[in-house]
Amino acid sequence: MNVFEYFSGLVEAALNEMTTNGSLKDGLSFANVTVEPPRDPSHGDIATNAALVLSKQASMNPRALATILAERLETLAEVDTVDIAGPGFINLRVDATFWQARVAEMLALGEAYGDSDMGAAKPYNVEYVSANPTGPMHVGHTRGAVFGDALANLLAKVGYNVAREYYINDAGSQIDVLAKSAYLRYREAHGERIQIPEGLYPGDYLVGLGRHLKTKYGDRWMNGSSEGDWMPIIRSEATDAMMDLIRDDLEALGIKQDVFFSEKTLHESGRIKELLDVLEERGVVYRGVLEPPKGMKPDEWEPREQLLFRATDFGDDIDRPLQKSNGDYTYFAADIAYHYDKYVRGFHHMVNVFGADHSGYVKRLVAGVKAFNEDGKLDVRLCQLVHLFRNGEQVKMSKRSGTFITLREVVDEVGKDVVRFIMLTRKNDAPLDFDYAKVVEQSKDNPVFYVQYANARINSVIRNRAPEMMPGLDVSDKALMQADMAELSSVSELNIIKRCAEWPRVVEAAAQAKEPHRIAFYLYDLASDFHALWNQGNVDSGLRFVVEGKEALSLARLALIRSVAIVLASGLNVLGVKPVEEMR
Repeated sequence: MNVFEYFSGLVEAALNEMTTNGSLKDGLSFANVTVEPPRDPSHGDIATNAALVLSKQASMNPRALATILAERLETLAEVDTVDIAGPGFINLRVDATFWQARVAEMLALGEAYGDSDMGAAKPYNVEYVSANPTGPMHVGHTRGAVFGDALANLLAKVGYNVAREYYINDAGSQIDVLAKSAYLRYREAHGERIQIPEGLYPGDYLVGLGRHLKTKYGDRWMNGSSEGDWMPIIRSEATDAMMDLIRDDLEALGIKQDVFFSEKTLHESGRIKELLDVLEERGVVYRGVLEPPKGMKPDEWEPREQLLFRATDFGDDIDRPLQKSNGDYTYFAADIAYHYDKYVRGFHHMVNVFGADHSGYVKRLVAGVKAFNEDGKLDVRLCQLVHLFRNGEQVKMSKRSGTFITLREVVDEVGKDVVRFIMLTRKNDAPLDFDYAKVVEQSKDNPVFYVQYANARINSVIRNRAPEMMPGLDVSDKALMQADMAELSSVSELNIIKRCAEWPRVVEAAAQAKEPHRIAFYLYDLASDFHALWNQGNVDSGLRFVVEGKEALSLARLALIRSVAIVLASGLNVLGVKPVEEMR
């Protein structure tokens, strides 16, 4: 149950009753009425702005309207007290029995607690990573990969039919550079001393590919062969080898995408021409000449007639070329055609996760998609840079490649779960510092440890401590659901139930905002609440989760902490992090 959605229904029902009995006039719009946690928890559990936002429509004083609404809300079995604050805010304190009933609900649903049908099974395409297939993934790709994967998990949890996609840029000039670099390694594998010219890829990750080419093709291209002889084959071999490398890197990070879409197939399919025909039918393309780029003098600019897209009609700063004067398609045309292909495949709702260096490209891309996607949208999320630190100093060099830090190096050193969690401890568009020492530190300052430690402590109590103190006690979820939850009456116990009950709302809000970092923040707060409860038991043995001689109380408290573990696991699953059962 989404508690706030439930109370929203109760408030709306009360307003409808007021309309029926004449306390409110007919035809009022409740669209702006909100039901949410109060900013100050001391004010209550639920707050609504109903009286404030309806007073003008109703031609009533907000306090007078609030008084009538409060009288009706006071009659609800779920409500303990109702207060009117300020100009007309209504704050509700919810009865303890309502909160206690949520514990059994969490136990019944397990990790599905927090699932939602908000997405109504609509198709949603999330494209992320899409690194050029020219080498292993470096740490700069890691944040976008984790963010995109967690966002896909989040959208799936609220009921969207999510496809996780990777766009393989295998049709550009960078693939020719890759093939030339691989060809030199092929010659090196035959014993030739080579010099990697500037502009080619010098990484030693291509050495193995060179050996593979030698084994498979022998000396076929060693003597008397032209670039045209080996280029098509080595392009294909090199691209496949790099994509295998990238898939391995992604798997190490716990990422498995559903679709790997080749840019090359886009050109071969005729989809670009199909898109241009659609845009022409809609009257949003024309032949024209662009103004000189900013900073370029008119006499330095050679105007050429091109096929242009009316991007300014869709929010862009200037119109954009789709076809060059020689007839070749622009990169922009191919990119829009790729999104048109997604649209044809049924994805009207799309998210692209890009690095911060793509910020200048967002407006034109969104404009291009708007031209054919009237009932959906493209949402582009930018991920800022990650700064690695070791011993207080920024890390700039890689032991393995000598030029950049690979994703695999970081994962191998600290583990995928640490990498994934830490990458989500900041909003995607804010820079993030990744300190090797701090991310493995066993302290409250390390959020991934703090959350995992809470889960491990709960597991230890239920699986070890409870059977030791009360042999034969059934601590299965089914048995814990039958506990007398009225035993959970302390302020701290009720507060942690309330925190757990926020989970469905947190999930939906994070999905709507496309901000998976909210999940990491929430899990840290929930873990903090649990550790505080644990520490109370260290001070007063009567507050421990298992109290000798008090089976009913112990069962209720075990049910409580098991519900915390369920929510922690549900949240960690969204982040793609495996909950640990014991800390080592």
